Amino acid sequence: MHSFDPSDVRLRLDDHQLRRALAGANLPTLQLVMTLFEGDVTWLSGDYAPTRSRGAGDHDQSGLAATVRAPLLDRAFTILREWRDGERDLPEPPDDKTLVTWMGLSLGEEVPAEYGATLAEQIGFKRAFDIPWPSGEAPPEASRLRILVVGAGLAGIATSAMLTSLGLRHDIIERGAEIGGVWRDNHYPGAGVDTPSHLYSYSFAPSREWSRYYAKQPEILSYIAEVADELGVGQRVKLRTELVRASWDEAAKCWRVTLDEQGQEVGAAYDVIITAVGFLNQPVVPSFPGMDTFEGPMFHSARWNHDVDIREKRVAVVGTGASAMQIVPTIADSVASVTVFQRSPQWVIPNENYLKFLPESARILMRLVPYYAGFYRARLMWLFQDKLLDSLRKDAAWEHPERAVSKRNDRHRESLTQYVDSELGDRQDLRAGVLPTYPPYGKRPLMDNGWMRALRKPNVHLVEDAVTGFDRTGVVTNSGEHHEADVVVLATGFHTSRMLWPMDIVGKDGRSIREAWGVDDPRAYLSVAVPKFPNLFLVGGPNSGLGHGGSILYNIECAIAYIGRLLVSMAGNGYASLEVREEVSDAYNAQLDAEHDKLIWTHEQVRTWYKNTTGRVTGIIPWRGVDFWAMTQEPDLDDYLVEPAPDRT
Repeated sequence: MHSFDPSDVRLRLDDHQLRRALAGANLPTLQLVMTLFEGDVTWLSGDYAPTRSRGAGDHDQSGLAATVRAPLLDRAFTILREWRDGERDLPEPPDDKTLVTWMGLSLGEEVPAEYGATLAEQIGFKRAFDIPWPSGEAPPEASRLRILVVGAGLAGIATSAMLTSLGLRHDIIERGAEIGGVWRDNHYPGAGVDTPSHLYSYSFAPSREWSRYYAKQPEILSYIAEVADELGVGQRVKLRTELVRASWDEAAKCWRVTLDEQGQEVGAAYDVIITAVGFLNQPVVPSFPGMDTFEGPMFHSARWNHDVDIREKRVAVVGTGASAMQIVPTIADSVASVTVFQRSPQWVIPNENYLKFLPESARILMRLVPYYAGFYRARLMWLFQDKLLDSLRKDAAWEHPERAVSKRNDRHRESLTQYVDSELGDRQDLRAGVLPTYPPYGKRPLMDNGWMRALRKPNVHLVEDAVTGFDRTGVVTNSGEHHEADVVVLATGFHTSRMLWPMDIVGKDGRSIREAWGVDDPRAYLSVAVPKFPNLFLVGGPNSGLGHGGSILYNIECAIAYIGRLLVSMAGNGYASLEVREEVSDAYNAQLDAEHDKLIWTHEQVRTWYKNTTGRVTGIIPWRGVDFWAMTQEPDLDDYLVEPAPDRT
């Protein structure tokens, strides 16, 4: 289902079914499939040239008139019928240069040449984890490597896929009772992605079965479980097992670890540790006076208590971040009231597809037409990932830095403000409370799932006054006002800068990772490697998130492929350890900080979890995705201190 092999794709449709499916096609995607079969750009140029996509929609009709669409669909029908009937072969993929040209025509704008190879991976023409051994097969040293992967969420499963592809044995531990990571933990009402489903999946194991444009938690968790099962990860994972402590043994060149296996401490030794725990796993539970006196249920959004029946209850939601914005519209019609306590408002992005299911015609094409789902994914990558970044650069000559970072960013502000006004309708009294004062995209943009319309409901109340405490029956705010509540939901985020906590990891000089990073200032080279911590590699490490949009899985796969190439070098050269040089890591982080200084997230009005308590951006990367992809393609071993393997005979 998920492994990509176009030879497995066969049209099981009669002529009538095929025509009906094509009538619901995303035309710019279909035109790419036609171009692949025909070998020229006839169906992407001239009268058939798609116009440029606008906004967050799919641009399903390519901007073409019905009179133009009709012959295009007729030709698509003929091509696919001939392929179905064995009268056409599936062509070889185009080279990277040709692919970039095709993608630019499909998108109605220029796509830079450097995107060719990464687009080919996203489509399925190449594989992200196609990492060769220099000799063609794994050397004997590879079989002796002892590798521990910490975490069995999306990152851990992808890491296991990479290690398996290299033939490297490894153990996976997961502290939870089942795999899934953040999608196991976050099962609150309305939980789902704010990235298109077809982009929020592995490039090496894409799903062609998504039911919605933006999947909800149960479907995502099901996808994770299915991929893990196909890869055999499930049999490899030790559940309810935590890494308590890891200490580097310099003499033996290995990690001495202590694991908590269902309450029992167990010791072990590993040559390599790969952490895949991310930074959205430790909920922030605020400490307010009187919390212990509140008589009703109180829980964090990431620890939702489904035993509590909230129907017809007065629910208080503390916070207006991504979780709260999904929860409130979902529960508003079933509860007596929702009182939302807001620290700062969020910009929301209109998206006509956010709440929609994919029509059956689209699902048929995704499932049965070769490379259709891959081309669709590649278009999403361009539209939702890198192209926004330039509009988030500070312009020193811009006259209104208090409201935007540039003229282009200010146009976004104007457009989004108009959207807010249109959604509020006759409730303009809410405008001051819901309209942010910081520049648009200073926080990751959130897709509107009916947030504004939910706030207009008579039983939903927005409170801008800060929460100062609780009593037996409700919430107390700074003004002294008391708000009655039966249930309290703490949508208060995560300790995003306290990475790898509470694991106790001690490097080769006896210094712990906590001492190296302080309370909340994690740093790593390429988000992957930390000086003084040999053979410790991070997936989802410092500055690995995406603030300008796109799928975190893209950066995760880049980091994993980089680690894989390091391991190939390590085993192939007989190295016992690799440790990034301190000066290399320092130079990278200085460059990273300097780049962030040019971008919106360091704007003085922006308050976000991307920053630590000193204002340094630790959560997200300032580069384009294609830049990070290029940085992680071929490790330079001159960046590392290498040690030969000790004699273990």
